[in-house]
Amino acid sequence: RVLSVVRGNPGAVRLSLATILARGHLLLEDVPGVGKTTLARALARVLGVAFSRVQFTADLLPSDLVGVPILDPREGVLRFKKGPLFANVVLADEINRASPKTQSALLEAMADRSVSVDDTTHELPRPFHVLATQNPVEHHGAYPLPESQLDRFLVCLSLGYPPAADERALLIENRTSEGGLASLTPLLDAERLAAAQAHVAALTLNDAVAGYLFAIVEGTRRHPDVELPCSPRGSLAWAGLCRARAFLDGRAFVIPDDVKATAHAVLCHRLGVRGAVHHSRKRAAAIVDELVAHTAVPR
Repeated sequence: RVLSVVRGNPGAVRLSLATILARGHLLLEDVPGVGKTTLARALARVLGVAFSRVQFTADLLPSDLVGVPILDPREGVLRFKKGPLFANVVLADEINRASPKTQSALLEAMADRSVSVDDTTHELPRPFHVLATQNPVEHHGAYPLPESQLDRFLVCLSLGYPPAADERALLIENRTSEGGLASLTPLLDAERLAAAQAHVAALTLNDAVAGYLFAIVEGTRRHPDVELPCSPRGSLAWAGLCRARAFLDGRAFVIPDDVKATAHAVLCHRLGVRGAVHHSRKRAAAIVDELVAHTAVPR
């Protein structure tokens, strides 16, 4: 159903859904106008869970995300007014336009599924997912996300431009993204989504396939051009994504193709490449290709 709104990239839609099933956060990175926000909103609508959208700007404060204590005049006590982070799916639109201080507030929520205000910890709803969009750092007004926050995103995707035939069809239909989103109906709810996630987490990942995945991860730690390799958190999250892909394929077990098909989406944004100030993501992709090509596939 999401494909009826987001044209021309079924692979990205499928991988986005797998990220949610794997209990991960998703980063959509591309130039403006290619459908990043539309994809995030369509996923939230189909999942049928509590949804909020935050437009990140340079003047956005952490309290605008988390919430603030407000005095109740009738009872004379402070009550916590929840911010937009208190939803199952939070769309963080143009996340790299906010200041590092505001980005760090989101980091805590992504890491702990909770927020702290005035020495009090508030649990966020479960499931909790951040679907963030960002424009390339080269665009004016963008603040690069720190490595610690990039590692919190299970998957980073670039949508690219739709195929010519799909873009022409959009011109002929003259349909706005809002109209397409309005036609989507929820297929799940929070309880059923949590149950699906638990089922995915229980799928089989045997020793051979786990060894194959780890060999690629270990390769990032030995490669001479990699300054910041994949972390243990990254490898654990990758295994979860492979399980989710197996689930979407109707399998109860992970195969090496699940590892290969998801390597770029999991690894490229995590790798820090030595001396690559510009085009570091392209160099990271080349390194991932090299590691996958030179790692023995289990039979």
